[in-house]
Amino acid sequence: MTSQPAILAEDLTYRYNGELAVDHIGFSVAPGEILGLLGPNGAGKSTTVQMLTGQRPPLEGRALVLGLDVAQQPKAIQARIGVCFETSNHYEQLSGADNLALFARLFDVPDFDPGLLLERVGLDSRGNDAVERYSKGMKQRLMVARSLVNRPEILFLDEPTEGLDPTSAASIRRLIEDERDRGATVFLTTHDMHEADKLCDRVAFINQGEIVALDTPHNLKQQYGQRQLRAQVVGPDGALDVRHLPLDQPDTPDAVGRLFREERVVTVHTEEATLEDIFIQLTGRGLV
Repeated sequence: MTSQPAILAEDLTYRYNGELAVDHIGFSVAPGEILGLLGPNGAGKSTTVQMLTGQRPPLEGRALVLGLDVAQQPKAIQARIGVCFETSNHYEQLSGADNLALFARLFDVPDFDPGLLLERVGLDSRGNDAVERYSKGMKQRLMVARSLVNRPEILFLDEPTEGLDPTSAASIRRLIEDERDRGATVFLTTHDMHEADKLCDRVAFINQGEIVALDTPHNLKQQYGQRQLRAQVVGPDGALDVRHLPLDQPDTPDAVGRLFREERVVTVHTEEATLEDIFIQLTGRGLV
């Protein structure tokens, strides 16, 4: 017997001033899964999160989160989820620790220690500082920490590593994986295909409010991408040139042999399509 989805969207739709922002989309997310909603700015990612978290009631269709209808029971759902918004909305005059403690009281979390979460996001040395003194990246890390205050069953993360330096972004990715290992479901929106490829069990491509593909990164690459050999060779003028050879053709072994016989090969390695390559192939536009 299969368990019910952590998230179920059916024909989910939203319009702004009559213009479709989310166009009758449907998908499900299994308990303990990380699903990435991947698309450029303005594709409908944030609106989808707002509907799933009870901030905007869908104009058509329905969404079930933890088995509850978002339009009918938003407060019951919000008590059991964590949300990290793309835009910081802290109480700037309070310290980082006090911001977390305030939300712990709102969620009625007993014996809450903000230091533990501050340490997880690398802010333990700045926990007593007012948030107005934080950098943009520090505020973003505090947003992630705040989303974990109530040990949520589902994490909704809207561009969680936007504006972070590579070290901070890597630490947030590890934290997301830790939450998944704890048993939490993660719904992640991003336009960063590298992040989605590293983190997500499955990804959904959204473009102009429509989901155009949904599968594991591996399956999408197998279905839409092409593996190839990329070789750097020395050209006739002594400058480096690049040769690309498909790896999955019947004549690939002969082509590789000719390459090494006829060219001065400097480097050679295999390449596969990236998620961005596939998104462009399916939609004709990039992720950024």
